[in-house]
Amino acid sequence: MSEQSTAPTVYLVDASPYIFRAFFSLPSSMVSPSGSPVGAAYGFASFLIRLIGEEQPTHLALAFDRSLNTSFRNEIYPAYKAQRELPPPELVAQFAASEELAQPFGVATFADERYEADDLIATLCRQLTAQGCRVVVVTSDKDLAQLVDERVTLYDFGKGAWFDQSAVVAKFGVRPEQIADYLGLAGDSVDNIPGVRGVGAKTAVALLERFASVEELYDNLGAVADLPIRGARTLGRKLEAGRELAVLSKRLATVATHAPATAELARLALVGADPEKVDPLFDRLGFGRLRERIPRWRNL
Repeated sequence: MSEQSTAPTVYLVDASPYIFRAFFSLPSSMVSPSGSPVGAAYGFASFLIRLIGEEQPTHLALAFDRSLNTSFRNEIYPAYKAQRELPPPELVAQFAASEELAQPFGVATFADERYEADDLIATLCRQLTAQGCRVVVVTSDKDLAQLVDERVTLYDFGKGAWFDQSAVVAKFGVRPEQIADYLGLAGDSVDNIPGVRGVGAKTAVALLERFASVEELYDNLGAVADLPIRGARTLGRKLEAGRELAVLSKRLATVATHAPATAELARLALVGADPEKVDPLFDRLGFGRLRERIPRWRNL
């Protein structure tokens, strides 16, 4: 039997969106026996339990953002994510608790000071698909749609939405491999990626229907005036003025595939929760009966 047919499907979870979501959806009155806020960590643990129970993955890993608003991209563009306010201390403290939860659950974790969770996931994706695996990227972050291909699917767990290649096109108007080009042109206010001034989402989609990439667009800038796009006659000047920002923005939006992460299938195998580790951690956090919902235990 070939490696292609025996290689597993690996779930790679972008942890931060689910921690943030839990923090803002659960009451701040949820505290541990010592009085520390635990709502975000509790919500994240509940999410992880649901994901494992519903999807029954054999291989699973969590990727965390070690820094919530800086990365190697700030060395390229200091303003990257600079507009974001620092998260409240009570949330920051719960990121450590959420990451700590992975060990007793038997889930591999990845985090790095310079590379974002997106980059760690992209790096693992590249390695896993090269090994013949299929990958499900669990996230609500549109940037990771650029990873979708014939072996990689994106799953927005909160919305129950799955995105293969055709679903990405239906959602964003561009192919997965054009997501970074789209953000290079239209920008992204969430991450403070500038894009080209005067080029919005609809124009970016229209341009990428005609040109495969930002590079091809700028190689054929003279053809823009003849496109059936509103304002096409002046669009070329806007694009020329924003050339450097377009290239920079695409670079910022492109996930790195050389982050310090190694996809060892033995490490990614979901071995199940360890009661000797779960019980003291849950007691410390005050999670009570949440233990009863854990769907998979080690050595049982």
